Amino acid sequence: MTTVKEILKNKSHQIFSVKSADVVTQALQIMKDHRIRSILVIDDDRLKGIISLGDCAIKVTLAKKDPDVILAAQIMTEHPLIVEEGYTLEQCMSIMVAKKVRHLPVVSNQQVVGVISIGDLVSEMIKNQTNQISFLETYMKDYGLDTKGNSHFSFLG
Repeated sequence: MTTVKEILKNKSHQIFSVKSADVVTQALQIMKDHRIRSILVIDDDRLKGIISLGDCAIKVTLAKKDPDVILAAQIMTEHPLIVEEGYTLEQCMSIMVAKKVRHLPVVSNQQVVGVISIGDLVSEMIKNQTNQISFLETYMKDYGLDTKGNSHFSFLG
């Protein structure tokens, strides 16, 4: 089974974050610059929250508040759901579906080591399925089977 640690190996090790006292504009600028849809809120190396583009749209734009004045702490989701490196792809997918979240901070020894997204999980699932299909095709060819499992060998008695 694929673990979070394996998924993180294929990602950049850069963690994008703001401090709780930073204004929302700073969070939005980082999201724009790095083409990401959420950002962590970290104070003194401790995860305090997470802000998504949806949070910015709903809690700032639709509420007609000024993103140059509103602080990250005012719109962040406090105590976000987290996973550890040993979690499996399936466990993460289950959490995301059940809790309706698209990003999970990854924590090891109370330190953030990365973030996985629903896109990361879907990409990994597709890669795994492609590998399984390739294996099965090779297996079938090696044993003289067509794609329907019919043998091309005839046995004479």
